[in-house]
Amino acid sequence: MKPILNSEKKVVLTIAPTGGLHGKEANSNLPEQPKEIIDAFESCYNAGATVAHIHVRDKQGRTSADLGIYKEVIAGVNERCPGMITQVGNGIGIRRESDGSWSGFTQDQRMALLNIDPAPDMLTVNAGTFHFQLKGSAEFLFDNSQGWNSEFAAGCRERGIVNELEVYDISHIVNMLRMRDAGLFEDPMHFSFVLGITGGIPAEAQYLLTMLDAIPEGSSWQIVSIGRAQVPLTTIAVALGGNMRTGFEDTVHYRRGELAQDNEQLVQRAVRIIHEIGRELATVDEAREFHHMAPGSMSKTASA
Repeated sequence: MKPILNSEKKVVLTIAPTGGLHGKEANSNLPEQPKEIIDAFESCYNAGATVAHIHVRDKQGRTSADLGIYKEVIAGVNERCPGMITQVGNGIGIRRESDGSWSGFTQDQRMALLNIDPAPDMLTVNAGTFHFQLKGSAEFLFDNSQGWNSEFAAGCRERGIVNELEVYDISHIVNMLRMRDAGLFEDPMHFSFVLGITGGIPAEAQYLLTMLDAIPEGSSWQIVSIGRAQVPLTTIAVALGGNMRTGFEDTVHYRRGELAQDNEQLVQRAVRIIHEIGRELATVDEAREFHHMAPGSMSKTASA
């Protein structure tokens, strides 16, 4: 896909306030409990965010796969943020065990996300297997085989859940195109280029362009990057016709050496960047149309 300078398409802004990795030890204002997470989504929704990227935590603040907690958060977003797109991250995250080691979540736990009720509007697909490493201490094989992803995507399709495709390398884009050709996805496809995770593609501008060149024309896309690369790369994405994502999952800092006050502060900056580049922000209804969803907050069940 060619980059589009001066794109007239409106920007869909995603907020990822919690994530499945670091917690309040990184920034005491990171929302962990359901009320905190819902409050964060509401303030970011009012500031212009249209997609709520959801991870949840248990009462100890550890990343969780508990469907009951997802239910509480999604129901709260549907009630307090009318029309906002709810999107659950299929990787769930990693958690620190009692012995200090890190572990990921099982494929059974991840497949069970299909049974969240009310169902989210979107579920992400992690597009390939790779060796995931974070800050040297957290590492594991992130198993996303073609067969497992095909089963998961088929379950999403049966339930009317749209997929966002998280690609950590060029080969992952090829994986997703093969699944499209097998009838599991339709054009236009929705990509997140995840840059900067050790084991995946580095957070450099030239790799952004390489990944963009590999996706079909007419696709939608955004950058997911962490730490210092987050603002530069997401700004480049908006300048080249992409969408934008921000939030404490990706960076807990406002600038080097200064922690962000809250997720709303990061959304406010993102909105300013979008406008300064000369693009407009999509409304929730425009974002839903963009992703081929019915307008407003539709009530879906896991068995739909």
